[in-house]
Amino acid sequence: MPIVKFILSRTWIWSWVAAAGAFMMVMALTQGRGASELAYAALSFGAFAAIVGLGQMLVITLGPGNVDLSIPATMTLAGTLALKTMGSDPNTAILGFTVAIGVGILAGMMNFALIYLLRLPPIIATLAASLIFQSIAIWSNRGLRIKPPEGLADFATGRTFGLPNVALVGLGLSILVWIVLERTVFGRWLLAAGQNLRAARLAGIPVEFVRATTYITVAVFASIAGFFLSSFSGGAALNMGQEYLLTSIAVVVIGGTSIAGGMSNVPGVWGASLFMFLVVSMLNSYGLGAGVRMMLTGTIIIGIVIAASTRRTRA
Repeated sequence: MPIVKFILSRTWIWSWVAAAGAFMMVMALTQGRGASELAYAALSFGAFAAIVGLGQMLVITLGPGNVDLSIPATMTLAGTLALKTMGSDPNTAILGFTVAIGVGILAGMMNFALIYLLRLPPIIATLAASLIFQSIAIWSNRGLRIKPPEGLADFATGRTFGLPNVALVGLGLSILVWIVLERTVFGRWLLAAGQNLRAARLAGIPVEFVRATTYITVAVFASIAGFFLSSFSGGAALNMGQEYLLTSIAVVVIGGTSIAGGMSNVPGVWGASLFMFLVVSMLNSYGLGAGVRMMLTGTIIIGIVIAASTRRTRA
């Protein structure tokens, strides 16, 4: 049928199929108990992976070699400075959010400055910057765990219309990214730059502006995730962003975004984020640890990259 062929031709559908399969496997292990609780938890925790994944997706869309490894440190720094600024005082959520956004903008500007001015490869530039961001977070934290204001914590852990508030925040950002990619000139510039950087430059596209904006955007998204994660978990921990280094890349690759650049996939990021959480839940049900989870994630990424490369070669 034409409709079935159309659906199956969408690369994002497979991440959702994988998520559904993982959900059913977990349900089989628990004999069907706690289905609604599991779905709610998947949306809650998957939202953080989706938010950082959206930013990483935009960077990877720029083409081979583009990746941001400073996401975990940016999350930690944004959450730490935001909570320290708020100091658990009520009615300071907007101030804290503004601080988090400011951290993201400055972090993104620094990343791009290292890439553009020093001509460092993005993987080296963002890794070096992450050490600076993490050091600042450690210095400012001084071993303290400041609690978020009660109202902000209630919002981060609460729900609206039965859906987690953090998931609604992630959904709003997803819609924004989709509109930018599909309906704006900047979105066309980004996709063109990712498909062929030299051709885009010759066509008059402001390539460096596109690259700078993209690296700032991914840092801002990481800061938003760090702000809400620290509020969700009751405080900013110095290692709270650690697991999102691999996850931010995994959800982009599993979600169907081309690692060769020039193609993004917003729905796929969400499907992959839910899949990653459900895989962790399944492994926990078997009593397997974080090491096995990381090995499995790496294996999935390698398999998808090989499959994508084989498909391009045949094409």
